[in-house]
Amino acid sequence: MSKKLSGVIPPMTTPFREDGEMSLDAVKAQVDFLVTCGSHGLAAGGSTGEGHTLDVAEYRDLMQATVDAAAGRVPVVAGIIVDSTRDAVRRGKAVRDLGVAALQVTPVHYLFKPDDDAMVRHFRTMADEAGVPIIIYNVVPWSYLSPALLVRIMTEVPLVVGVKQSAGDLKLFADLMLTAPKDKLIFSAIDALMYPSYTLGAAGSIAAILAAAPKPSVDLWDAVKAGDHARAHDLHRKLLVLWNAMVADNLPACTKFAQHLQGVPAMLPRPPMPVASAAQRAAITTALAGLGIVAR
Repeated sequence: MSKKLSGVIPPMTTPFREDGEMSLDAVKAQVDFLVTCGSHGLAAGGSTGEGHTLDVAEYRDLMQATVDAAAGRVPVVAGIIVDSTRDAVRRGKAVRDLGVAALQVTPVHYLFKPDDDAMVRHFRTMADEAGVPIIIYNVVPWSYLSPALLVRIMTEVPLVVGVKQSAGDLKLFADLMLTAPKDKLIFSAIDALMYPSYTLGAAGSIAAILAAAPKPSVDLWDAVKAGDHARAHDLHRKLLVLWNAMVADNLPACTKFAQHLQGVPAMLPRPPMPVASAAQRAAITTALAGLGIVAR
């Protein structure tokens, strides 16, 4: 299934009510919206999905609801954001019977960073115990894995099938593309730079901007694949305006607001994250209008 992962894979938001509880009834509307916009896959429970706030039971329920709503139309990637090998394995085992295409796993990151050998053991144990393909989600600034270490893990742990390379450094992305084994999948999560990421040969993207504006994001992917770089550059510029309006510590809330303007019942972030501010809402509305998306 992991070999089918490519193209635009939006990281879904998780719908919460005012009391902070999940509203699983709202998951299908978002799945249908993203699939109808042409998305090639879906990711749930990641950073945009506030996966770090979910307990194991909630996590399993969210993945079940997402897989059920996808109904085989596109593959589903399950995010895992935890701080021990035990908890990562526990979550992988909790969803492996659901038919997810891969696990998107952050390195252990709270304060104390494992050394390289311990990081390799972490992903090896996850692969051995959960038995599901793994995409390393390389996002945590104080536990950021170098291209050399990522290549080592992918080489030594065959079930690690790729990397979702985040943060804003396109040079690190280019180095990873240059050195990664050719059979591995390198996805871009550099939201501001989807266009150059694709031209460097990314297998696709898993990034918040895709969930906020899925149709233009698919159009950008298609334009690069078709060699229409004038259109790709135009879409890049307009999506960059949207990204600049969204990027903040409440990014999931801003993504939900962008989805709300397109008719998705994305609802609220989980406390204590604040909702999008008035200034953020105005900037996001303007940016979506620049992409030809009229608020509903």
